[in-house]
Amino acid sequence: MEKISVAVRFRPPKSSADPDVDSSSFSGGGAGGNREWRIDDTRISLLHRAVPVPGTSFAFDHVFDDTATNGRIYGLLVRSLIRAAVDGFNGTAFAYGQTSSGKTFTMNGSTADPGIIPLAIRDIFDTAAEAADREFLIRVSYMEIYNEEINDLLTLGSEKLPIHESLERGVYVSGLREEIVNNAEQVLELLQRGEENRHFGETNMNVRSSRSHTIFRMVIESSAKDQVNSGDAIRVSILNLVDLAGSERIAKTGADGVRLKEGKHINKSLMILGNVINKLSENGKQRGHIPYRDSKLTRILQSALGGNAKTSIICTAAPEEIHIEETRGTLQFASRAKCVSNCAQVNEILTDAALLKRQKLEIEELRQKLQGSHSEVLEQLILKQRNDMHKFELERDRLAMELEEERRLRETLEHQLTEQQKMLENHDNIGLSAEQFTDSIQLDSLKTPDSKRTPDGFVASRSRYSNDVEFSPIPENLGAVADEDLWMQLNKGCITDLDMLEMTPGFKCPPSLPKDTTAVAPLKEPIDVRCQRLEKDCISDRQQLEDSKASCAVLEKERNQLIEENSLLRQELSRSKQEGNHLVSEKEELLKELETERYKMEQLKQDIRIFSQSFSQRQGQLTSLYTKSKAIVENCKASQVALP
Repeated sequence: MEKISVAVRFRPPKSSADPDVDSSSFSGGGAGGNREWRIDDTRISLLHRAVPVPGTSFAFDHVFDDTATNGRIYGLLVRSLIRAAVDGFNGTAFAYGQTSSGKTFTMNGSTADPGIIPLAIRDIFDTAAEAADREFLIRVSYMEIYNEEINDLLTLGSEKLPIHESLERGVYVSGLREEIVNNAEQVLELLQRGEENRHFGETNMNVRSSRSHTIFRMVIESSAKDQVNSGDAIRVSILNLVDLAGSERIAKTGADGVRLKEGKHINKSLMILGNVINKLSENGKQRGHIPYRDSKLTRILQSALGGNAKTSIICTAAPEEIHIEETRGTLQFASRAKCVSNCAQVNEILTDAALLKRQKLEIEELRQKLQGSHSEVLEQLILKQRNDMHKFELERDRLAMELEEERRLRETLEHQLTEQQKMLENHDNIGLSAEQFTDSIQLDSLKTPDSKRTPDGFVASRSRYSNDVEFSPIPENLGAVADEDLWMQLNKGCITDLDMLEMTPGFKCPPSLPKDTTAVAPLKEPIDVRCQRLEKDCISDRQQLEDSKASCAVLEKERNQLIEENSLLRQELSRSKQEGNHLVSEKEELLKELETERYKMEQLKQDIRIFSQSFSQRQGQLTSLYTKSKAIVENCKASQVALP
């Protein structure tokens, strides 16, 4: 985006003796008075008795006083525009202001001080001559908008030309004559011819007042001299140099009849131009419809106002106090125009050769990318990701095994803890029931872990020397009561030791305690000491269980992280595979396109070869024809000389 360049120029004040001004038609003429304009570098302020008036201070890109020449204005404001037009950018420069403020003088100038249009014409051809590697074709046209009708100033009788629009040409005037020119003098002659056909009129403010808007257009085409080998595109740019008619007040101009009608059309088109500038200067979100089509002037200059063009505006103003209101309106217009932005781009038309060359360059770049270091780096990256994923999978399996072992260990510890709690509960029950016994023999029998519940009766204890199972055979019939014959059979004739018989009490014995495989306490260990030891073991087992749970949670967290990282690596691997497949498909497509372009190139070479042959044949025919015609001319001359 590029802002429109805006400058303001004050013309010299007119004296009462100026022949172009009828000072008797209005009062207050001259530069003297209580109000005046002050110029400070690029700022303009209105003073009333040397005091600034609020709200009347404006800043622009350039401000020129009455001593500025057309050459200086052109150098600061328009020269860069001309250079850009030669390089392929669209450009527009126009003068805006009230009538009799110096617009036509700024654009056309005089013999001593040429204006912007003559200077631009010469500068275009000089700039084109400096570009030794390009060929230029320049066409010019000259039109005027008179009473909202378009006339061709280079062709008499060509009036009321219509405006059309197309995708290729954009907005253009149908039927407008375009002259191909080769030098600046030829263009200046056409410009002079068009000025003679332009509508001028006399008013109270100006003897020669412009009654129409004129647009001098130059179409600049350029291409590389070696178009076949270079393959460069053709650049086409349009340069518009516009001289607007001035806004006017009927009270000052004294217009009536035809002049009044002309003034109405002029003011209407300038008002629409101001509305377009106002809309373009607004914010993009608040901007509404832009009325380009309400006027033929804004319709033709549509690309120059907020479009694809570089634009410069020269606003001319009169310094007299009588014109302060008109000057303020001009400055407000210039201030709004300064907020308008254009988007200028080089206008190119691609030929078949240029398009073919660009496609070849793009294919070569893509091929280098595919065959270069990019593909190797991508393969290395894919290989590294695969190795990392494999490592993470192994680490995940190892952690899963450790987690399973921790779970088994935890289950074992929980089972041991449950068994120990049951043992503690049984010991507590034994401690409570021991108080009801007074016989120490019965209490000792309860403390024995191998005691079993026996039926009512008595139990015979075998002698200590007969520990072998086979020493005493088991009788076939064993009753509930032991008699003397039974003892004789069991002991094989040994005398029964009655002191070894023990009477079983008549109460229910609690179930025997299971054996503790982890820590077997001695039989004579007190119950309280054993309970304390079991409680300590239980506390240590609980602590180990808590530690195992914590380590298990940590391992589960690490396992989840590894699962997530594994999924991410799989996604990256799949993405890399997709990119690799996409690159391979693109490579195949590019190879196909390359083959197609090669085939087209071969066809083009064959066409060029055929054309060269036909051209050489045609050239030979023309040479022979020229030789024959030359011989005929020589014979005619000889025959004329031979005649008396």
